[in-house]
Amino acid sequence: MKASLLLIGLLSAGVAMASPPAPKQEGIESKDYKWNAQAGEKVEALTKKGDKKRGEEGYETCGACHLPSGAGRPDGTFPQLAGQHTTVLIKQMADIRAGLRDNPTMYPFAATLTDAQELADVAAYIESLCIPADHGHYDSKPGDAGKDWKAPTDTEKRLAEGKALYEKECLECHGKNGEGVKDKFYPVIAGQHYKYLLRQMTEIRDGHRRNANPDMVKIIKKYSNDQLISISAYQSSLVMPGNMCKPKAGAAKKK
Repeated sequence: MKASLLLIGLLSAGVAMASPPAPKQEGIESKDYKWNAQAGEKVEALTKKGDKKRGEEGYETCGACHLPSGAGRPDGTFPQLAGQHTTVLIKQMADIRAGLRDNPTMYPFAATLTDAQELADVAAYIESLCIPADHGHYDSKPGDAGKDWKAPTDTEKRLAEGKALYEKECLECHGKNGEGVKDKFYPVIAGQHYKYLLRQMTEIRDGHRRNANPDMVKIIKKYSNDQLISISAYQSSLVMPGNMCKPKAGAAKKK
C-alpha cells in the first residue's frame, strides 16, 4: 500500500509540474450560478457515442488513483467510479477541467484527456464496470488501524437513523438502492465509500463544492454533522441488484 501511494504521489507531482494551473470559473458562490448549464465541452461530450475500448486506454491514467477496477480507495481518498452514469462522469470531469469544481489532485490528470470524444469514451468504459462490493463502510477497519482497533458499537443505530433520514429526503433523487437518475445527472451512490460520501455531503452543505446543485444544498444545509454520519453510513450500505460485481469465491466481508 505504501509503495502504491508513493507511486500516486510521484505521478501527481510529475503531472502537476508539467501542467498549467487549473482555471477558475464562478460557481455556486455567484448569484448568477446556474447548475448544470448546458454549454461548452460537457454538452459536446454528452452528444457523442462513447467507445468502451478506446475508453479503457484513456482510463489507464485514472486507474493509478481509482484502481483498474474503478473501486477507488476504501478510506475515501479516491471515490469508487465503477458503474457510475456516463452523464455524471462527463459532467464532473468537464467541471474539473473548466475550473468549476476544485480538485487540484485530479485536475492535472483530467487535463490530459484530449477532447470531448475522449471524455465520452472514458465515461462509457467506467459505466460498464461492475460495482465492487468490498468498499468502505461505516464500520470498516481503517487501513492504518493498529491491533487495538475496535469496530464502532453503534452501527445498527446509525444505519436505522440514516435509513429514516435517507428515505425522507434523499431517496427521491438517489433511488431506493442508490441508483441515481442518469438523465438528471443524479449520481449512483450504491457501493460508494462511507468516508467519501461523508466528505462530499459536508462540503456541499458548507458551500465548498462549487458545482453543487442548489436544490441539494437547500436540503442538506439543515443537517448536523452527526446526522450526516448516519446518512453516509446508510448510503454506504446500499447495493444495486444486477450492477454489483459477483463476490469472489471464499471471500469474507472485510471489516
